[in-house]
Amino acid sequence: MKIAIIGQQDFGKAVLEAFLKRGDTVAGVFCAPEKPGARPDALKVAAQEKGVPVFQFPSLKTPEAHEKLKELDVDIGIMAFVLQFAPREFVKIPKKGTIQYHPSLLPKFRGPSSINWPIIKGETKTGLTIFRPNDGLDEGEVILQKETPISADDTLGTVYFERLFPMGVEAMLEAADLVHSGKHRETVQDESQASYEGWCREAEAKVSWASHVDFVYNLIRGCNPAPGAWTTLNGVKLQIFDARKHTVRTFGTVKGKIGEVSEVGPQGLSVTAQGGRIEILKAKLGDGKKVSGAELATSAAIKQGTLLGT
Repeated sequence: MKIAIIGQQDFGKAVLEAFLKRGDTVAGVFCAPEKPGARPDALKVAAQEKGVPVFQFPSLKTPEAHEKLKELDVDIGIMAFVLQFAPREFVKIPKKGTIQYHPSLLPKFRGPSSINWPIIKGETKTGLTIFRPNDGLDEGEVILQKETPISADDTLGTVYFERLFPMGVEAMLEAADLVHSGKHRETVQDESQASYEGWCREAEAKVSWASHVDFVYNLIRGCNPAPGAWTTLNGVKLQIFDARKHTVRTFGTVKGKIGEVSEVGPQGLSVTAQGGRIEILKAKLGDGKKVSGAELATSAAIKQGTLLGT
């Protein structure tokens, strides 16, 4: 088939390479312009190396972007990790329309941080959806979905890089084949089951040690490696990455005050929350490097009784 890829970064690159590897024709790649001083987009670099034309329009709403896609005369548009808004007029241009990847089980977790939030909210499964984009946010008809479990110790990194990324590349190929052959089915999303979550950024990643230990642990997992759950140590930002949860189920037996470093040992340091403790295994203090919990305790002279978040 003849396609155009609209996307960016490593996922867009992997999708490009997958279609080219099996012999499809990629007539062109649309990716957002880089910000001043930023590295060249990975998808852009890969396309140029393979001789695929690259188009970087500031907006996909412009007549110039529409005319270029019309000129390419493609069968299907493939949207792989797209942050630019692609209007209905644009996505309808390919002969058989456009399909888009979204890393959640739509209609749940619409929005830009759809991998973080299921983990943060304690969900036990997530997945991906290939759908028809429209002018709504992740609201189009579903063509294909794949599920994956979220284990008790999964992080954003393990769920995405080990599962949703490779599964997503394969799902884009599968969905494109279904659409190209006319064997696909389009299912309208059930709005009664819909949920939307905004960006998971610094403000959303702040740890409240007064929360239950389960919630604190899920926040750390859902923000690892980005944006990084954080607290403060003597007024300096302390990002927490790898951690371990220790739940105390007997009322009144949690050691230490809320937010207090209750233990410092050879493996790391433990901080008290409601109903248990969080053992910090890897963290980053201020502008320093990521270090083990034990290294952090030594370098920052953290002692039992130190309060975090103050």
